[in-house]
Amino acid sequence: MTHDIGDILDSWPYEPGQITVRKIRGRDGREKIQLRLDLGLLQMETTGRPDGARPHGCESLLAYYEQQLKQYRADHDGADEGFELEEEACELLRAEAVMYYHRYLAEFVLEEFDAVERDAARNLRLLDFFNAYAAEPFDRVALEQYRPYMIMMRTRARGQRELGHDRPREALDAVRKGMEAVREFYRSHGEDEMAESSGELSVLENFAEQIAAHIPTDRRTKLREQLDEALDDERYEDAARLRDQLRALDAEV
Repeated sequence: MTHDIGDILDSWPYEPGQITVRKIRGRDGREKIQLRLDLGLLQMETTGRPDGARPHGCESLLAYYEQQLKQYRADHDGADEGFELEEEACELLRAEAVMYYHRYLAEFVLEEFDAVERDAARNLRLLDFFNAYAAEPFDRVALEQYRPYMIMMRTRARGQRELGHDRPREALDAVRKGMEAVREFYRSHGEDEMAESSGELSVLENFAEQIAAHIPTDRRTKLREQLDEALDDERYEDAARLRDQLRALDAEV
């Protein structure tokens, strides 16, 4: 028996600058996600914690501490004052967050957008948990710089999912809400000017433009645009005809 994975890597070359992902069937019969890296590969479970571990019998370490918080509140008449995450717990939770980051990156390439949203939202939940309960100031903010990226990935997943269901208006609405969430992040930190150079916001703005370009203009809006053009060009007969069509549409309402 050899533990050398050279043959696997040789048959699946690493492509610099590309996120190379595939699904395979594991020995346990379940699907696994593999992410090719320059020096090897990552293999992840598709659900639960990416490495398949169940810390303290829970789905994840975050789930364990959320369970601990729930018990703490039950023991303190619903209050959570005094509940804290110590440094070691925060360090382990950050390491766990990296696993979920790798998985939702892979899921996006695989176009599994529900899973992307699930895992990105999970990491956003962790940031809120840190903000509320980390004992040390450093641990409360250590991952905050990544919040815009997580929001962007969750938003892109939502938008792509809506587009997959042929709902471009709903997709555009989801993307605009995500853009506002990124802007709110910078506002809340007193860094409004940083939003102007935000790569995440730029990606979402471009995505919104692409979606908007494929949303058909409704008849009333199109007639108004044509009317304005006719008036600008002093084509008054055309303008009168277009007004009549607009009035007819208004009468139908």
